[in-house]
Amino acid sequence: MDVNYKNKKRYNTAKYPIRQPLIISALISLLSKIVLIGKKYKVEKINMDGLKPPYMMLSNHMYFIDFELTALGTFPHRVSNVVSIDGYYRRPWLLELIGAICTRKFTMDLHLIKSINHVLKRGDILSMYPEARYSPCGTTSYMPESLGKLIKMNKVPVVAVVHHGNHLHSPFWNFRKKRKVPLHTTMTQILTAEQIQSMSVDEINAAVRKALDYDDYRYQKENNILITEPFRAEGLHKVLYQCPHCLTESQMASSGTELYCKACSKRWNLGEDGTLSALSGETEFSHVPDWFEWERNQVRQQVLSGTYSFGSDVEVYSLPRCWRFIKLGNAKLTHDIENGFALEGFYNGAPYRIERAPISSNSLHIEYDYCYIKPFDCVDISTENDSFYCYPSNENVVTKLAFATEELYQLHLRRKKGEKQAK
Repeated sequence: MDVNYKNKKRYNTAKYPIRQPLIISALISLLSKIVLIGKKYKVEKINMDGLKPPYMMLSNHMYFIDFELTALGTFPHRVSNVVSIDGYYRRPWLLELIGAICTRKFTMDLHLIKSINHVLKRGDILSMYPEARYSPCGTTSYMPESLGKLIKMNKVPVVAVVHHGNHLHSPFWNFRKKRKVPLHTTMTQILTAEQIQSMSVDEINAAVRKALDYDDYRYQKENNILITEPFRAEGLHKVLYQCPHCLTESQMASSGTELYCKACSKRWNLGEDGTLSALSGETEFSHVPDWFEWERNQVRQQVLSGTYSFGSDVEVYSLPRCWRFIKLGNAKLTHDIENGFALEGFYNGAPYRIERAPISSNSLHIEYDYCYIKPFDCVDISTENDSFYCYPSNENVVTKLAFATEELYQLHLRRKKGEKQAK
């Protein structure tokens, strides 16, 4: 059952983007240079000699500064970026003017494929972020297997853009407080059109994943970068939500340079070089991403053992169009192994139920301190024509929900492949 809106009109994502005017390309490049004043950065091109559009540009994603650095590397060529619906909020005219392609995250958007092909056929650069979200921990997130098929279908060169230092500068879990970190962006042609023709989809996916492998904390250590800001650990508990000492979930907190568990009182310090160290007892994880991946494995074991489930009262805001979020009020959000997500509520005199099966979403859009609605953590459950931003009453649970979504997708994908092989 859909939401009973008085105005049933939705933003039309099924339309082709306009071609970015050259004057807009120049203006974007100029504004990017202005925004980057005072920051130490480098945009390095590798194996790009002689390469001209059309080509696909695949980038990792840390924060908005990614767009600015990439704009410097692509000028003076036209670029169409794939942008989520919330990026159009209150400015659809602007995103349309710069030739962006609108989509809703982690949905089966068939017109997106047509728009990508349209951009490449007219000879421009198609820019997309295959992880489809900001990196929670400065490391590579899940990339769909369909990416290789998309590349194979379009038969144009592929450029991998990897931003180093952007997460350290503006971590997703505390983007409001910037750190003084040198930024290094590499733009590398990893596949030519000729190579793509002779490669399988699996080989293409392997090449892309290898090229987009990154770890900002490893980058910090290898380049001897010191982050001296006294607030450098604030917000880290949003991604490191489970205590490795007592195993309690959602009771982690942070302050200044320290991370601590409210259940067992154990504390860790985040050093200037990005290394974690326990203030007493064993240091379970000195490398932030190792703790993060341990949490993922904890969720995986719950999924495989059949013990995973989630349920919470949530406050819901929807974004059927681009000009305002609609407050739908309180609802119930559940997530389980067999059924995936179910969002049940009541609005405008009628009940609604939004369902997302595990196999329909390979990942989940989560936000920390979401700036567009109110500064708390939320998850976005999107359908093909609407998006629902849910604020759980339970604290510090959205990272686990993202892990669980990815693990359930993989579980059901394996089941689906097994059923096909059985036939």
